[in-house]
Amino acid sequence: MKTTALYTGSFDPLTNGHLNIIRRAARLYDELTVGIIVNPQKKPYFTLEERREMISETLKEFDNVKVEHFEGLLADFVNSKGFNVVVRGLRGVGDFENEIHMEHMNARLFDKKVETVFLMTDPAFSFISSSMVKEVHSLGGSVEGLVPDNILKRMDEKR
Repeated sequence: MKTTALYTGSFDPLTNGHLNIIRRAARLYDELTVGIIVNPQKKPYFTLEERREMISETLKEFDNVKVEHFEGLLADFVNSKGFNVVVRGLRGVGDFENEIHMEHMNARLFDKKVETVFLMTDPAFSFISSSMVKEVHSLGGSVEGLVPDNILKRMDEKR
């Protein structure tokens, strides 16, 4: 059976922690979709189109990875696209606490059997969050090595 996996987030911006999960998931599954969540309650740093463009540029080396976006429930997107795996990245215990509750709700909403797989990020990236990267960068701190180079360049252009 062909495995079609989905890894979601707002990716505002994509960090090297996200990239670590994407690289590993791309090796595990036949196809991986990086799904950019559109959250109307958040004021994004980068527009949806900017995020799509930057992420696609970052992931151009992967033949089995594509980038899409969606609004609404994760389960609706999973059901409409027929994914059979949802990948979630974990940095620590706090992430697990949040993710396990979402996974239990999503399991009720999926049309068919969909496996949720939790991948721990590399310890070198376990402290990184998009929010922290944006805050440090906006205050003039260096985020070099925390985001891919093409994204750092775009962040510097916004400053």
